[in-house]
Amino acid sequence: MKDKVVAVVLFVVMILNCFDVITDIHLGVPLWHILEESLIVLVSGLCAVYVVFEMHQRSQKLHGIAARLAHADQELKNITEDMRVARSQYSEVIHQQFKAWALTEGEQQVGLLLLKGLSFKEIAEVRNTKEKTVRQQASGLYAKAGLEGRHEFSAWFLEDFLSHSQAQEAP
Repeated sequence: MKDKVVAVVLFVVMILNCFDVITDIHLGVPLWHILEESLIVLVSGLCAVYVVFEMHQRSQKLHGIAARLAHADQELKNITEDMRVARSQYSEVIHQQFKAWALTEGEQQVGLLLLKGLSFKEIAEVRNTKEKTVRQQASGLYAKAGLEGRHEFSAWFLEDFLSHSQAQEAP
C-alpha cells in the first residue's frame, strides 16, 4: 500500500511540474529554471516508473510463491495417514533435538528450512530477513550442535533415520 502511495505522489509531482514547465515556457521564464523543473519532471517520472516496476516484480514473485504453496498444500493432502503420523513423529524428534541443543527460535526456523533443502538466500526471503542474518543463525546452530556445516547437520538427522530403518529390515 505504501508503495502505491509513493508512486501516485511521484506521478502527481511529475504532472504538476510538467504543467508548471509549460506555463513557465509561455511566461518566458529563464531557460535554467525551465531545465531545472524539467529535470524534476524527469526524475519524478523515472522514480514513479521504478516503484511501479518493483511493485509488479514483487507481485509476480508473490504469485509464484502462492502457486508453489498451493501445490505444496495439494501434495500434503495426498499423503497417506501413516505417512502423516510418521512425519509428525519425525518432526517432533527434530524439535526435541533442537531443544536439546538449546537453539533459539530463529535458529530452529533456519534449521527446519535447511533440512527442507532451502539455500541461505531462499531462507532469507521466506523469513523476510537478510542472508547474513541467516548465515549467522546457521553458524550458531552448527556450533551448538557440534557439527561442521549444513551437510553434516542434514546427515545427522538422516543418518539416524536410515540406520533405524535398516536395523528393522535386518533378519
